[in-house]
Amino acid sequence: MLTQTWLAHAAPDSPLAQPLKARGKAPPHAVVIGSGFGGLAAAVRLGARGWRVTVLEQLDAPGGRAYVYKQDGFTFDAGPTVITAPFLLEELWTLCGKTLADDVTLVPVSPFYRVRFNSGEEFNYTGDAAQMRAEIGRFAPGDVQGYENFLKASEAIYKVGFEQLGDQPFSHWTDMAKVVPQMVKLEAWRTVWQLACKHVQDPRLRVVLTFQSLLVGGNPFNTTSVYCLIAFLERRFGVHFALGGTGALVKGLVKLIEGQGNAVRCNTGVAQILVKEGAACGVQLANGDRLAADAVVSNADSATTYRTLIAPEHRKRWTDAKIERAKYSMSLFVWYFGTRRQYPDVAHHTIALGPRYRELLTDIFDQKHLAEDFSLYLHRPTATDPSLAPAGCDAFYALSPVPHLQSGTDWSVEAERYRQKVMRRLSSTLLPGLEDQLVTSRVLTPQDFQDRLSSFRGAAFGLAPVLTQSAWFRPHNQSEDIARLYLVGAGTHPGAGLPGVLSSARILDKVVPHGDKISAAAHA
Repeated sequence: MLTQTWLAHAAPDSPLAQPLKARGKAPPHAVVIGSGFGGLAAAVRLGARGWRVTVLEQLDAPGGRAYVYKQDGFTFDAGPTVITAPFLLEELWTLCGKTLADDVTLVPVSPFYRVRFNSGEEFNYTGDAAQMRAEIGRFAPGDVQGYENFLKASEAIYKVGFEQLGDQPFSHWTDMAKVVPQMVKLEAWRTVWQLACKHVQDPRLRVVLTFQSLLVGGNPFNTTSVYCLIAFLERRFGVHFALGGTGALVKGLVKLIEGQGNAVRCNTGVAQILVKEGAACGVQLANGDRLAADAVVSNADSATTYRTLIAPEHRKRWTDAKIERAKYSMSLFVWYFGTRRQYPDVAHHTIALGPRYRELLTDIFDQKHLAEDFSLYLHRPTATDPSLAPAGCDAFYALSPVPHLQSGTDWSVEAERYRQKVMRRLSSTLLPGLEDQLVTSRVLTPQDFQDRLSSFRGAAFGLAPVLTQSAWFRPHNQSEDIARLYLVGAGTHPGAGLPGVLSSARILDKVVPHGDKISAAAHA
């Protein structure tokens, strides 16, 4: 019986210490570690397939990287703010017999992004085909057809990389071998930058077509061109925002989970994944208690899952040495702030580029050097939803890609100096007089990504999305080391970004047995 493998680890007074048969054919129990979007989506899917689910979150509220800060009347989404592929969210509500609109209102954002070059020139990146042609024609008339060709290439990649492979487990090397001819045909061996350069010549447009890979933690100069599918994904489904902030989606997913009769437990850290006879059988909590399970799903950072939560004797592939040799995404410096006045000319999403592009990314990704210059993603959610700030005020966050903790930066010393640099830059460009308009402020540094969010080396997106760390080469959704251990989230296949982590949970439908089958096996 499946229960026999974890029975010895259950607390003696726990109902889980009794075999399934003794509990009257109770459904099998899955523990989900972490309540980021991947973990919450996994819980909904398991609940819909006959599992009893307990989600464990170490923070005091659900969301993981999508945590919500509230202070001085302002609401700040800590992380994800760009919502694409809303059908992946709708699917979760459908599994529960509901519609997304029952709990969350999504509204389209236009332009998708306003790209501001260091020269002061601005490019409005939208989903409207005619507007995009006109905007490209304004910058570089000779590149209009090249852009159309790039979009066609993006669509071809999307149809294979997302529609066919995005929710498929790559559990065996043969799964990878089967798709190699398609990937070669789609030029997946090129980088994002190289594919853009193949189609457009203007250096500014090359930046416009490649910065999106940074939103999933990838350097466009070494990230596989598979991620160019983002361009078509955005064109087809749009860019959206949830009224109330991204946290409204988190709240809605928790409501779905609880509606299934399952639970999300906050302030509950996990110290170890318990393994018996080669299979996950539960978890040991930070307080020393043990919680038994028929399956464990980790939405924690994949490197942290293997390196910290699983004893070395249970790992063959994901050894400490392999984890440390792997390449990791950049980290982020994020400054959340509110102003007593509004800046109505600032778009919802602004990409404010610094004086360098390739050289800056080399500093961040390759040299692990914190440069004096920077580029920013400026998020102004009150452009769409004024309720996120007091009347007459604006809420913002300014996000700067920075090296992860291998840079050796002491953020306890550097954070305030860096914040002031960002403030001065914004005050002299997009937000005049910012210094005198601040009402509230807080920062998130790479050290916080490691200490608060348990991200290895403070890498904000886990493993870097290079070709040699994609699909089968990534930590598998069904652990290759331990039976009945599953991974979801940015650090596994298919990767970071909201569509990626939601798709990773989708894969569980293919690798985790239906709860009825587990119960039947346990009673046999």
